[in-house]
Amino acid sequence: MSNLEASLSILKNEAIWLFLLRGVLFTLIISVIAVVCGVIFGSVLALVRNYCSKGWTVVFRYLAAIYIEVFRNTPLLLWIFICLVFCPCPSIFSQKMFTLTSVETKLLFKASVALILFTSSVTAEIIRGGLNAVAEGQFEAGHSQGFHTVQIMIYIVLPQAYRNVVPTLLSQIITTVKDSSYLANVAVIELMARTKQILSSANMYNGTGKINVTDVFVLFGCAALIYFIINFTLSCVVRSLQKKRKTAPKPVALE
Repeated sequence: MSNLEASLSILKNEAIWLFLLRGVLFTLIISVIAVVCGVIFGSVLALVRNYCSKGWTVVFRYLAAIYIEVFRNTPLLLWIFICLVFCPCPSIFSQKMFTLTSVETKLLFKASVALILFTSSVTAEIIRGGLNAVAEGQFEAGHSQGFHTVQIMIYIVLPQAYRNVVPTLLSQIITTVKDSSYLANVAVIELMARTKQILSSANMYNGTGKINVTDVFVLFGCAALIYFIINFTLSCVVRSLQKKRKTAPKPVALE
C-alpha cells in the first residue's frame, strides 16, 4: 500500500469524520456569534462615527474612530493572544460545556471575544460606507413626516445602508469563517485545530506506523474542501436571496 493510499484510508474512519464534523459545528457557532455581534456592534460604531459630530458627542466619534483604526490595522492573531491572557472569563464559561473541558470552554470564550472585536471594526467601516451612500435628503424627508432621529435610522437609513453593502458584507462573513482557523493556535477545538490533532496522531490511523507527507496534504486538503463548501454554499444562498429581493418592494425611501 502506497503512502497516498494509507493517507486516504484515514478518511475512511467514521470516528475521524465525526471528530471533524464536531469541529465544523464549533467553527460555525463561533463564526455566527462573531458575525451577529460584529454587525450589531459595528452598526453602532458606524452610526457613532458618522453622526456624533456636534457638541460633547464628538468625544464618542473620536473613541469609535480610534477603536476601528486600532483593531482594523492590527493582526487578528495578536488580539487572540491578548484576549487569551488579559480577557476575564465569566463564571458561566468556567465549567464544562458543549462536551468541552472547562479549560477549553474558557479558551473558546476568550478567542471568540477577540474575533468579535476584530470583526466589528471591519464591519463598522463596511456599514459606514453604506450609510454614506444614503442621500442626506432622507433625514429631512423623515423629519418632515414626523419621524424622530431614531425612527429615521431604523426604518429609513439603515435598511438602505444594509442593502448597499450586502456584497461587501458577504465577503467579510466569508473572511470571518476563514479567520476562525486562527483559533487553532490557542487550542480551541474548531475544524483546523481538530485537523491538526488528527495529523499529530495520523500514524495510528494510516496503517504505516508513521506520519507521512501525504497525510498533511490529505488532511489539510480535506479541511480546505470543507471551508470551501461552507463559504461557497453561503455565497450561493446570499445570491439567491439578492435575486428574490430584486423583485420585492424596496425599503422606504422618502422624497
